[in-house]
Amino acid sequence: MSRLQTVDPLWRPGHDAVLFDLDGVLVDSRTPFARSVNGALAAQSLPARPEHELHQYLGPPLHQTFEALVGDRSLVQPCVDAYRSRYRKLAASETSIFRGIREILEHLSEEMPLIVATSKPQALAEPLLNALDLRRFFAAVVGPRLDSENEQKTVTVGRAIQELPAGARPVMVGDRKHDVQAAHAHGMQAIGVLWGIGSEEELHAAGANALVRAPAELAALLIPSQ
Repeated sequence: MSRLQTVDPLWRPGHDAVLFDLDGVLVDSRTPFARSVNGALAAQSLPARPEHELHQYLGPPLHQTFEALVGDRSLVQPCVDAYRSRYRKLAASETSIFRGIREILEHLSEEMPLIVATSKPQALAEPLLNALDLRRFFAAVVGPRLDSENEQKTVTVGRAIQELPAGARPVMVGDRKHDVQAAHAHGMQAIGVLWGIGSEEELHAAGANALVRAPAELAALLIPSQ
């Protein structure tokens, strides 16, 4: 097993709830994301992008992604609509669960409440989790409404916290700087995972309180006695 990398020497153990980002943490969505983006671009007669170049856009709100890719704001909503049309049909078959995640969720869900806090619209996240048989591990799935163009991760995380009992001490688990920044905005610690999109440098610069390279390390950090 690779070495657990704790960034913050003042790491505070004793968390009793976990907020998980979805893409890049629980599931590998790179293929359906890139293919759906290119499908949306093609629908607007725009050139496709190499799939590996699109991975950097996985995480932030989708409207923000297309604003960066197409430039013309009048094309953003048509691109979003085309993306979602393809994604609904093919996401479940093109998305894979990261190795070790199911086992960790089974273990953690017996110890504490787990919540998904994702920038993916809830109307897309819930069916995907159900199709992959992961939904049963979570007390709630929180994501933006379909008509919310640019809900920031800080807002999403704030709504997720409201799903927890009063006095809960949650920690955020994510793979991008947005996850870390949102956690800190709510006074939470954040764990960065290194099997997703964000690099070690990105997560370290954002102030991640700990970095883990494998799901087993995540369980060891959250439940030290195991």
